Order: sequence, then C-alpha cells, then structure tokens
Amino acid sequence: MVDITFPDGNIKSFEGSPTGLDVAKSISEGFARNCIAMELNSDLMDLNTIIARDSQIRLITTKDPEAIEILRHSASHVMAQAILHLYKDAKLTIGPAVENGFYYDIDMEPVSKDDFEKIEIEMKKTIKAKMPFERKIVSKSEALEFYDDEPYKLEMISELEEGTISFYEHGDFTDLCRGPHLPHTGFIKAVKLMKVSGAYWRADQTKAQLQRIYGTAFFTKKELDKYLYFLEEAKKRNHRKIGIAQDLFSFHDEAPGMAFFHAKGMVIWNALLDYWREEHRTAGYVETKTPIMLNRSLWEKSGHWDNYREHMYTSMVDEDEYAIKPMNCPGGMLLYGMKPHSYKDLPVRAAEIGLVHRHELSGVLSGLFRVRAFHQDDAHIFMTPDQIEDEILGVLKLEERIYSTFGLGFHLELSTRPEKSIGTDEQWEITTQGLKSALNTYDKDYKINEGDGAFYGPKIDIHIKDALGRTWQCGTIQLDMSLPERFNLSYIDKNNGKQRPIMIHRVIYGSIERFFGILTEHFAGKFPLWMAPVQTVILAINDDLVPYANDIKIKLEKAGLRTEVDSRAESLNKKVRDAQLNKIPLILTIGNKEKESGSLSVRTLDGKVKFGVTHEEFLNRVLEHIKERRLDLEIFQA
Repeated sequence: MVDITFPDGNIKSFEGSPTGLDVAKSISEGFARNCIAMELNSDLMDLNTIIARDSQIRLITTKDPEAIEILRHSASHVMAQAILHLYKDAKLTIGPAVENGFYYDIDMEPVSKDDFEKIEIEMKKTIKAKMPFERKIVSKSEALEFYDDEPYKLEMISELEEGTISFYEHGDFTDLCRGPHLPHTGFIKAVKLMKVSGAYWRADQTKAQLQRIYGTAFFTKKELDKYLYFLEEAKKRNHRKIGIAQDLFSFHDEAPGMAFFHAKGMVIWNALLDYWREEHRTAGYVETKTPIMLNRSLWEKSGHWDNYREHMYTSMVDEDEYAIKPMNCPGGMLLYGMKPHSYKDLPVRAAEIGLVHRHELSGVLSGLFRVRAFHQDDAHIFMTPDQIEDEILGVLKLEERIYSTFGLGFHLELSTRPEKSIGTDEQWEITTQGLKSALNTYDKDYKINEGDGAFYGPKIDIHIKDALGRTWQCGTIQLDMSLPERFNLSYIDKNNGKQRPIMIHRVIYGSIERFFGILTEHFAGKFPLWMAPVQTVILAINDDLVPYANDIKIKLEKAGLRTEVDSRAESLNKKVRDAQLNKIPLILTIGNKEKESGSLSVRTLDGKVKFGVTHEEFLNRVLEHIKERRLDLEIFQA
C-alpha cells in the first residue's frame, strides 16, 4: 500500500506501486490526458516513474509553468533525431531548453534556414508517431561503451563521477539526459526551427566550431502563431531601426556602445527629464550633481576598486590614478558628509541624473539596451530606521505614477539576504521587515526571491511590462548598510547621540538610454503628443498658401508647440502619408476655405479627421492634452 499526499493535503492510498500516470487517472481520464510530468517529493520526474513508497506529489499539466520547458527539452531530442536521420555524419553535443525555445549544438556540415523545412518534416513524422520517451539507467562503463563513436558524449561521460547514468530513448534515438520528458512525442503539437549560428564546443575558440540550431515548440498551434506574430511585431518595433528612421539617435565606430542623440531624439530625452524633475520636486527631492571622474582612493573606500575594477575606465591625472564613475553612489556619500545632520533633517532625498561609464564586452552591446555610457536617474535617501517603511512606500508610489504615465504595467520582486553578506542579523531583520511592511501596506502582489539580495542589503526590483507583454527590469529600491559605514556617515538623534543613517539607492528609469529604447518599442515610434519631436505638421494644398501656413506655424510655436511646414512640391496625399510614416501626431491641412474661415482641418495619427476647428479651440485643447501628458489622441471628441 502506497499513500500519496496531494498539494491540498488530501491523501489517497494505492495498492502496489503506482506510476504518476496511475495517480493522474485516479482523478479522471480527462485530467490524465493533460498531465505530462510530476513533482515527486520536490523532484521533477517522468509521469511513468514508479512510486514505491509514501510520497508527496504534484501532477504537472500542460498549463503549469514547468510544462513548457519539459516540452521544449523533449523537442530538442526530436530535432536531434531528425538531424541524425538526414545527416549521417553529424555528432551530437548538448541540446537544452532555453528562454522561448531550445537549441542543439551539433558537429555537422553547415546548414541554413533553407534546410529547416526538411528537418521539420522529419520531426513531424516522429511527433505524429507518438513515440514514448523511456528512461534507461546504465553504469558509466556501459555509457562509455554505448557512445564509443561519439567524441563529445564520451568527453561528457568521462567527466562524470562513477555511478549510474540516465539515457532517454524514443524510437531509434537515444540521448544522454537527466530528464524529465513528455510521456510521448505527440504532445509536441507545434514546432518551428528559428535560426542557426556558430558556436564553439564549450565556448572555447580552440575547439571545434559547431552548428547551433534553434527552435521553439508549443502545446498548441495557436500559441505558436501568437509567438510568431509577437516576433514580427517586435521586429517592426526594433528601436534601432526606428531610431534611424525617425532621426532620433545613432551609434558610431568612434565610440562603441555610446549613443549619439540627434536633435529630435533630444526632444524626447528632455521631455523625459522635464517630467522626471517635475515629479521629483513634488515628491520632496532635491537634485544634485557629482563629478564624472574621481580619485582612486574614493573607489577603494567604496569597495568598487576591489570588486568592480574590470568594468571601470581609468586615467592618470597629475601622477594620481582616477576612474570614470560606473555609478553615482560614492559621490553622493561625499555630499551627505559635507555637513552635520540632525534627525530633524531626515529623510534627505537627493536625486542625480548621473552620466556613468561601464566597460561592457563588445559582444553584449545591443543598441540602447546595453551600452557603455549611460545616465542613471539615481536617488539616495538617508533616513532613520523608523522611516524605512514610509520612504519605501513613497518610492513605490512615485514609480507607479511615472510608469502609469507611459502606460506601463509592472510587478514587484523582493530579494532577501544572500549567503555572502555583510551586516548584523539585527540590521538585516530591520531592513527586510521594513521592505516587507512597505510592500504589504502598498497592497500589491509581490514575489520573494530568497537569498537574491545585494551583499549589503535587501532590495525590491520593479519589472515593467510593455505593449507586447515583455518585461524589463528598470526600477530598483535597495537598502544599503555598507556605504554609510564605509564613509562614516552619521546624524544626531533625539538624545544627542551619534547614529548611522540607513540609506536607500533607487532608480526609476534605470538607464535613461535603455528606458528611451524601451519606450521607442513600447510606442512603436508613435510617441504620445507631449513627447513627440514634431507635434504638428502644416500642409498647404497649394504654394500660394505656404506663407499663410508659415504664419500659423509661428503662432503655434509661440504657444509652445513643435511645428513644421511641409512645403515640398509633392501631392497632398504623399505629404499626409509621409507625415504618418514619420509618426507626427497632428496633421493640419490648410486650403482656401480654412484661410477664409480662420479654421483648421486636423487629422490625428489614428486616421480621424476633424474639420472646421478654430485656431483658439485647437490650441486650448492641444495644450491641455499636453499638460495632462495623455497617451491617447482623443483631442476633439465631444
């Protein structure tokens, strides 16, 4: 008799030793058909594993988060089998599931996307056959004998300790693998090969170059179609292409990983900073500025010289070594230490738009998303222990206000004390409870990442969600017990005693360059009216009306609108199309009728047209829309 305990605490008894599938069928046949694996006493296992003793079990269906990785790992085996059928001399290495899909590294003749169709056809034969995945346990010597003609598998097996090794078989294919896998290949309802690239065996350039073939798989074709649509949308929204097309920014070989912002890009940049400064003034922050280059002794004091040196740019000045700052914090410590502080002064909220440089490897640079020079919207808050909750709550509310202005959702993650850390148990208890208390008061769901905090304190990470549902880690709120101590910062408490302040590091945009890139893709280049580099373009229907159009331009510019006149010798339809391609939110058309009546014909980027709008009504409504920083273009609706 075996007792099985389910996640809800219910216990069911089974005669003999059931498999996971037997347990699933005891619930219902329909439920069992959707089960693909199980968590047995905290370990992921195949569904056909025999349960020989009393155990806790969680059955994993196609809807559970672990399922997609199991599916894709199984799909990588199916792809490897198909390649061996088609390319007899191919030698396999490893084939893991990765984010959004899977890959397999194979020593074989070069392949291209043109070869994908025949590989997919071969894979679909295996999928249609619903071949079961079967686990086989062998000794190390048996494994070495089995792979006597597979050099990469032999190398991996030879490095394993003595003991048993697991293989997985389906049809005529066997692979070295820990599993778990699907019950059979038929669960792979939708599969597609995506790309191929070169990869060195074990990332060692002295070793063989392999073919890394990427694919993806889903439980339904609908999910695959949705993913492929997402990729197409993401491609259209690529911020690097939009940046060039709309004349916003560029990169040059003379400064790798360091963006050049053009005049139109600077309009968006300044709109971001103007809004940031407005919100921070309202929230009680002061703005500071610290030097870009500081003496080595400061970086030694902060700990960066020992722990971050390889990412820092350095220079000799007057026989002393200096470093360009990779972060703003040490300069902020010097500012706080300039004068004595009382508990009555706290909290001190000091913000800085600081230009920092970090030496990233050239291979990881990626448009505005990964650069070597960027601006952080830093702030350092110095406070007493009893102010932690209120200050954290204040930052969370500020982040929410700012993100919602851009139509960005977000979720929260709390990371707690890591294995390697500094500070006392009492300090960690105070700071961690302070964060938890603030999050509970904030009353939004959050995930806890145990042991994932910074070495000096716990932190909250804010992950924003864009229009395509992608998440980006931008904001962070970190409690620091290290730098105030290293810099001997203090304040005088109510009893006239000297105390160490607790400090918050926080960013909202994070890297302004990166946030700029995220917004470019989030809006697909259609920036809201308040941010748009050109807010209005005026189109005269004939050359005689161009002087009048320029008069209107002057009037709109005096009111604060960024306005252009398109006086090219092109048709009106082409000018309208070009304005739409350039994502100009408001297109004003001027004809004789509009001149005589003193009105405007207004076309918004969403294609709606409003005729007979007076100049006064246009300015009043548009300026109010901009002041409210609205995202829509519903300006002239009743």
